[in-house]
Amino acid sequence: MKLAIWLIFFSGVIYAADSAPAGVMATSKAESYLLLPEPRVMGSSISQPFADSKHTVFTPAHQRADGKLHVNTREEFAKLGLSWETFLERAQAAADRRLTELQPELKKDASGKVLYAVYRSDEPTMACLLIAPTLSTIFKTIFGDEIWLVSPDRHSLFVFPARHEAIEEFADDLRSRFEDNPYAASDEIFDLKNGAALRVIGNFSGAR
Repeated sequence: MKLAIWLIFFSGVIYAADSAPAGVMATSKAESYLLLPEPRVMGSSISQPFADSKHTVFTPAHQRADGKLHVNTREEFAKLGLSWETFLERAQAAADRRLTELQPELKKDASGKVLYAVYRSDEPTMACLLIAPTLSTIFKTIFGDEIWLVSPDRHSLFVFPARHEAIEEFADDLRSRFEDNPYAASDEIFDLKNGAALRVIGNFSGAR
């Protein structure tokens, strides 16, 4: 059953909590294979849904040496001579490689318990990490065998433990990030279990 998270009573502030330290910032590096999550209405003719997504499509893109993100045109994608599925496999491998270069920021409560982790950068490629299979392994010792992933904009990827209450407190801020950013990524909540495929289990915007 799809899960839509509607929140009126919680107002945890992510904006004040997730300024990225130097260790979280990515360095500019050309990358040929990126899959960019975007709202369906912003996708192109080569964008496709993935992981049972309803509101989100994934668009082939690449990052230039100056760090700028370029969404592939249909002609550019055709010149690669790859199917969308093969591009996905290469984009997943690229996302896994990038994760080895990054250190997430862990946000904790007063008792020291990790509430969530966040990857943030000035570069518009953090949302592309959403498809990385190794995320479940990276966070297994912190959150267990199952995690929830959220990328409201291109510059961020949030990792939560797989519990309603873990994400409810911050849903208003996630919604604001998604709705107010001209480069929104996804309002959907992606579930990743160790050894299983990525899949959507709901959204934080209340959309149907």
